[in-house]
Amino acid sequence: MKKMILMSGPCVIESYENLSATAKALQPIAQNEKIDFYFKASFDKANRTSLDSYRGPGLQKGLELLAQIKREFGYKIITDIHESFQAQAIAKVADVIQIPAFLCRQTDLLIEVAKTDRIINIKKGQFMNPADMKHIVLKAVKTRGGNQASFTESEKYGIWLTERGNSFGYGNLVVDMRSLVIMRGFAPVIFDATHSVQMPGSAGGKSGGDSSFVPYLARAAASIGIDGFFAETHLDPQNALSDGPNMVPTPKLFGLVDDLLRLRELLVDLQSTQEIPYLK
Repeated sequence: MKKMILMSGPCVIESYENLSATAKALQPIAQNEKIDFYFKASFDKANRTSLDSYRGPGLQKGLELLAQIKREFGYKIITDIHESFQAQAIAKVADVIQIPAFLCRQTDLLIEVAKTDRIINIKKGQFMNPADMKHIVLKAVKTRGGNQASFTESEKYGIWLTERGNSFGYGNLVVDMRSLVIMRGFAPVIFDATHSVQMPGSAGGKSGGDSSFVPYLARAAASIGIDGFFAETHLDPQNALSDGPNMVPTPKLFGLVDDLLRLRELLVDLQSTQEIPYLK
């Protein structure tokens, strides 16, 4: 069985002290031989609701801090990109470059990331039909020399898709679990368990959310049989500078990860799931 991909860390870089403390707390998870771990933090939150909200240390300082985490802990790194010119600089530090959901259709951005040799994690827009993500995958596949959007090609060229919910009226998201099945027809799929419980713009100039729903949605996604999970975490979510209401308190992450691993192993015994790629 392939290892379970797990991308976890704070939403945004607040300080090196916070970054390092979180990285240290996550060591038992990162060292689990069943997990392919990537430490996540953003150097810039370029799509904050309010101009007054904290965005992060910026590209240069943020990458320096992530590189320091990489050296200190030996972690693979995932971080967001927001503009095409950032691709080459990010590729010098990050192992996975993440395209935010709001930017998933931006062809120039996607092509610049595809020109690097890094894994691309494309978040499905909250406005997107999951079947239409096939066209987005194909942009990256063709840039890297392939010719079709299939699970095999996407895996070969290092292209992942992440589900993070769909807009449901104003200030709310819902997850259609069928999206995971549909998108796994043409790419490895990650489930973002923390942004899926976000309530955009619902907290007076910033986004709210309810992290108590994270375990339920994550376990539901695990029962489908996917390739991995994205779960932001913080040592003190109530005082986090971004997305605190959505993030899993770090001590609670351990039990959730254990549940997800056990569910993946359970699927091996179910005859109806033998076509799931990660089981092969």
